[in-house]
Amino acid sequence: MEKRSRDFIRETIDSDLASGKHSEIVTRFPPEPNGYLHIGHAKSICTNFGIAREFGGKCNLRFDDTNPVKEETEFVESIKGDVEWLGFKWDNLYFASDYFDRMYLLAEQLIVMDLAYVCDLSPEDTKVYRGFASKPGRNSPFRNRSIEENLDLFHRMKNGEFPEGSRTLRAKIDMASPTMCLRDPAMYRILHRSHHRTGDKWCIYPMYDFAHCLEDSTEGITHSLCTLEFESNRPLYNWYLEKLDIFRSRQIEFARLNLSFTVLSKRFLRKMVEEGLVNGWDDPRMPTLSGLRRRGIPASSIRNFCSIIGLAKRNSTVDIALFEHCIREELNKTAPRVMSILNPVKLVIENYPEDRTEHFDYVVNPEDESAGTRPTPFTRELYIERDDFMEDPPKKFFRMGPGREVRLRYAYLVTCTGIIKDEDGNITEIKCTYDPETKGGNAPDGRRVRGTLHWVSAANSFPVEVRLYDRLFNKGNPLDTEEGEEFTSSLNPDSLAVVTNCMVEDHMGKNKPGFVCQFERKGYFSIDPESTSERMIFNRTITLRDSWKKLKEKKK
Repeated sequence: MEKRSRDFIRETIDSDLASGKHSEIVTRFPPEPNGYLHIGHAKSICTNFGIAREFGGKCNLRFDDTNPVKEETEFVESIKGDVEWLGFKWDNLYFASDYFDRMYLLAEQLIVMDLAYVCDLSPEDTKVYRGFASKPGRNSPFRNRSIEENLDLFHRMKNGEFPEGSRTLRAKIDMASPTMCLRDPAMYRILHRSHHRTGDKWCIYPMYDFAHCLEDSTEGITHSLCTLEFESNRPLYNWYLEKLDIFRSRQIEFARLNLSFTVLSKRFLRKMVEEGLVNGWDDPRMPTLSGLRRRGIPASSIRNFCSIIGLAKRNSTVDIALFEHCIREELNKTAPRVMSILNPVKLVIENYPEDRTEHFDYVVNPEDESAGTRPTPFTRELYIERDDFMEDPPKKFFRMGPGREVRLRYAYLVTCTGIIKDEDGNITEIKCTYDPETKGGNAPDGRRVRGTLHWVSAANSFPVEVRLYDRLFNKGNPLDTEEGEEFTSSLNPDSLAVVTNCMVEDHMGKNKPGFVCQFERKGYFSIDPESTSERMIFNRTITLRDSWKKLKEKKK
């Protein structure tokens, strides 16, 4: 067998295969369809699908749809799309609701075994009877109902005879157990709600802890890989499988992904969406997979990031700079380069023929020789970045200024000869001359020119809207708030700036939403799905360098 990178999960699987316990590995990714997936889920997707693929096994996509209050078909479809976008394909597609009939029969079986009972305690009283970690709980006054009475009440619960929340079916384990999850946990509750798949067939729904292990067992999941918050419930997971004497899946927990400057909680993400603090679940500032995809972040960079951080047994927070490094590393290799001007000012080359157009070979990607070159038109009138000109430049400003010679990338050396301003004193046009002997940007006499500017031809470019996205929060741990403060208090007010009338090369008009490129000297950008032929929109995926690191160093 090919040697694999070792972590505690792979070592366990190797051992189980070597011992003959399993001949094939079967895993699953089991999201609840109550929201959009975020990058934290990507770690679980890569772990479950990746390990199954690595060991030649299978991985199921299963929706844990046991709570009809929050679940919607919209979320089901978005999750399926996210998994496929990340580069994985499930072997089987299942829903917890596929097993509702079987779960009901297994619950009846536990009642018959005198291991489950119907309880009439209110949710508030149930908490009181449960006790604390340092104090044993008390038995429910309904715990000693007969098997016949429990079967009758459970059947009547199913038939809708009782109001919502009035009764639960609970496992009969040990109210004095030091393991809190074993203190007679709820198995079923009454919910008179329509389900997105089963409609009004059911008015009782299984609790997650009861349903999840049965789903794993039914599907023959050999290794149920989940995050550490489920570790405390593993004794209950095993208790149900042991008492029902059905296939026993093995639950193994690993550290969840926590990312600095990011909130990875559906509850908090939902709050931002519902309060209009972001523009929906797929807002490019959101850590949702749909948001990351819309921002132009490659799925391969997410997979690489998950591989680098690996699997651990202790929770920790990963610096978002590592994720951003993975994005830059991937895009540097794959993204074609483009000349674009975000804040244009016209540059007129007075001694260049008005009717002349030259084409220079533009290197599409210096990191990828196979990308080749493309012809880039050069004309008398160009656009350059307004920030690349200063009327009174300081000593270390090496770009354009009055009387200064600079290089136009791939083209010629030009020298500024004058400027034109409007009545408010704003520069509207820069005049210059070019040296025809410097074609390609090099002087035959060997004179050195330090400044190189990118440009676009005024006659061969068109205006676009550019959305400059940045980190959504300006605090490393947004949930670490002062008393009385909301996590939203650390939202970054500069997380989005919209710039209109930016100029890009004409050939960009043929590209479709999702296309990612590098705007030279500015960063990586992708075409937004809202783009039309009349109004093209580019989202900044990420800057070329870590601007936050530079800001942090300045503050020291």
